[in-house]
Amino acid sequence: MAGPIFPALRCAMLATVLVAAGAPAFAQDTTGQSANQIAAAQAVGEAVLIPNRVIYPGETIEPASLKQVTLIPGKHKPDGMATRSEELQGKVAKRTLLPGRYIPVTAIRDAWLVEQGASVQVYFTAGALTISAACVTLQPGAAGDQIKIRNIDSGKIITGTVMADGTIQVGAS
Repeated sequence: MAGPIFPALRCAMLATVLVAAGAPAFAQDTTGQSANQIAAAQAVGEAVLIPNRVIYPGETIEPASLKQVTLIPGKHKPDGMATRSEELQGKVAKRTLLPGRYIPVTAIRDAWLVEQGASVQVYFTAGALTISAACVTLQPGAAGDQIKIRNIDSGKIITGTVMADGTIQVGAS
């Protein structure tokens, strides 16, 4: 009795994975349309951005590699998909992004501010006291990421937070 249920369950799971992993955008292409035409179409359906070519892992997502399309009325983008320019501007692909498909939020990341092996300035601040040291990063990181770094003088490995200016801030341990 369990034999016929297993293939049905397997097919259902496969269908779910295929839909979530690479859902095509059900949309109308707005290339070559005037701003008034696009605005009129947006009143009917939601405008989203999708790749117009293959974007490879590690590649920065450029506006030229995206195209704006308007979803068919009644269709909505799935949750967890990045479809606005604010969500995609300056991001880097973590995996291959295919043309005509939505871009999952989990498939993009911020660009690294510090690369692995880079020499960085590390700061510890407590009140009026500020201590700085030269360190080497052991991991790449974007602003706000916690990464491991090695003190050049002592060889000690510590963890710090990447700041927007590319320096590392460490706390008391």
